[in-house]
Amino acid sequence: MSALAIVPKRARQWRVIPMSTESIAIHGPVARMPLVLDSPHSGREFPADFGAIVSEFDLREGEDCFVDELYLPATELGAALLAARVARTYLDPNRHRGDVDLDLIDGGHWPHGYAPSGKHRIGKALIWRTLDDGRAIYRRKLAVDEVVARIERCHAPYHRALVELLAAAHARFGAVYHLNCHSMPAIGGKQGEGGEGQVRADFVLGDRDGTSCDPAFTEFVRATLAAMGYAVAVNDPYKGVELVRAYSNPRAGRHSLQVEINKRLYMDEATRIRHAGFEPLQRDLLRLVVAIRDYVEREAQRG
Repeated sequence: MSALAIVPKRARQWRVIPMSTESIAIHGPVARMPLVLDSPHSGREFPADFGAIVSEFDLREGEDCFVDELYLPATELGAALLAARVARTYLDPNRHRGDVDLDLIDGGHWPHGYAPSGKHRIGKALIWRTLDDGRAIYRRKLAVDEVVARIERCHAPYHRALVELLAAAHARFGAVYHLNCHSMPAIGGKQGEGGEGQVRADFVLGDRDGTSCDPAFTEFVRATLAAMGYAVAVNDPYKGVELVRAYSNPRAGRHSLQVEINKRLYMDEATRIRHAGFEPLQRDLLRLVVAIRDYVEREAQRG
């Protein structure tokens, strides 16, 4: 685990970073408790080779704003938190590395492993091609070598770190619970899951229809949030994507659950500025982590 450097808490600003800068941050201790959090879409830094032709504000369209900060207090309890530093529109860690949009590739051919998810149809594959309103992010197509370099600099380190964090916790405790942390628009957009105009619940939990974690764990998280007064949906409209799919195995004690938070609870979606609801929500998420810790301890005693 020596490759995992622990990053202290710090304030971060949206800025351009050199291509050599680390693309991930790991907060908190490793394997102190059998809970690992990851936030793949809260990154707000631009690598120098981005080359986008739209504004920084527009490129933050896909960002899960402040999600890493919402969960940061959980690290004080012993949970590890992995977060992407680089913007999702540059590269999305929550996609398979082969989920390449051929319409964005110079020559239209990908010579490596190809695993399309269908997101290329809306320009939202591994590397975003368009914004939600259809505007192109680039004036040109990307060379294969450019995309490979992004994968090696951003995608591979994220997945490698998550695998190591999960493995360390599983090795120590015999089980690991993984929360894949996201936020969602209050109302579905033109290309949003579930259709345009869909009003979202406060939270949406995704366990890929009961396959990525013990359904009892999903129900525990749902009931805990509901007891706090939140409206909680399960697998509607979000079921969980690559990071939940790839590293879950409930029979082996590896439980992965995607958690989507409605942005209206903590921020102004129009300005992308947090509002007065941020701190109360942050406290409730800490209460959730405490409840999960107690749940895991009870499960270990039964097991």
